[in-house]
Amino acid sequence: MAQLSYREAVAAGIAQELRRDSNVVFIGEDIASAGGVFKATVGLLEEFGPKRVRDCPISEQAIIGAAMGAAMTGLRPIAEIMFSDFLAVCWDIIANQIAKTRYMTNGQFSMPLVIRTANGAGSRFGAQHSQSVENWAMAIPGLKVVAPSTPADVKGLLAAAVRDPDPVLFFEQKSLYGTKGEVPEGDHVVPLGKAKVLRQGDDVTIVALAAMVPRAVKAAETLHSEHGISATVIDVRSLVPLDTTTIFESVSATGRLVTVEENPRLCGWGAELSSLVAEELFWDLEGPIVRVTTPHIPLPAADSMEDAVLPSVERIVDSVRRLAD
Repeated sequence: MAQLSYREAVAAGIAQELRRDSNVVFIGEDIASAGGVFKATVGLLEEFGPKRVRDCPISEQAIIGAAMGAAMTGLRPIAEIMFSDFLAVCWDIIANQIAKTRYMTNGQFSMPLVIRTANGAGSRFGAQHSQSVENWAMAIPGLKVVAPSTPADVKGLLAAAVRDPDPVLFFEQKSLYGTKGEVPEGDHVVPLGKAKVLRQGDDVTIVALAAMVPRAVKAAETLHSEHGISATVIDVRSLVPLDTTTIFESVSATGRLVTVEENPRLCGWGAELSSLVAEELFWDLEGPIVRVTTPHIPLPAADSMEDAVLPSVERIVDSVRRLAD
C-alpha cells in the first residue's frame, strides 16, 4: 500500500491506465505542463509526452468535442473540465450527443470516454465555481456518474471508468484533494455501481457521497459515543449505476434512512433514492426518510456563510437524533 493524497491518486489512476492501454489519451486545460490547476495531474506530461497528455485552449466545447470524436474513432480519452460548473458550457455535447450516440447508432459506435471534473464546495470559490452538479448528470440517460470519497477509490473507480464502454462523468470533490489514505499499488480497479459499507449499525442507515462521507462517519461516531445510537454508514460512490441492493438491505435492517447530500435540496440524488426506498421498503420503515442537504440557493463565498449552508456533522447528528427519538 502507498500513502497518497486524493490529488496524487488522480495522477496515479490516470498513469495506470495510460501505461496499460496505448489507446488512452488525456486532454484538458492546463493539465500537462502546469500539472492541473489543482495539481492533480503532476508528472503525467513528463512520463507520457505531449501526444498523449495534451493541453487544450480555454474552450470546454473544444475539449469535450475532441474527446467525443476520439472515442468514436477507437481511442479511450480522459477529458478534464476544470470546474464542474463549466459543464454547463458544453452540456449540449454531453447530454445530447455523447449520452445518446451509442443508442442512436444501434451500437455501431460506443463511447468509451471519461470526463473528470472538480466538483463541490469547501474551497471558498463562490457561486460559479462551487456547485455540486452530480444530479445534473444523473438525470441524463446514457451517462454513468461516479464520485469517490477516498484516494483508494479515486484510483480504482477511475480505472473502471476508463475501461467502461460507456461515457462516465467522474466528479472529484475539490475540498478532498488534500486528504490522504492508503492506495493499493499496481493494477487497482473498483467496480462501478457498488456502494461501500463503512460502518455497521442497527438503528439508522446514513447514506452519503464524496465530501459528505467523512462527515457522515464522524457523525456516526458521535451518535454512538454521546447518544447511544448505532448507525450504518454507506458511501454510495456511484450514482449511475446505483447499488440499491446494498442500500435496501441496510434500510430494511435498520428501518430508518438519512441521506447526506451536498447538492441543492431540490431534485438532489437523495430525493431519487428516497423515492426508491419509499416504493420498495415502505413497510420496513420505522420513521420518515430524512434528507440533510444544502439549501436551494447559490453558494456564498464567505467562509462562515459557506460553512453554514453545507451539511455539517452537527446537522447530521441532530437530524438522526430527532429521527431516532
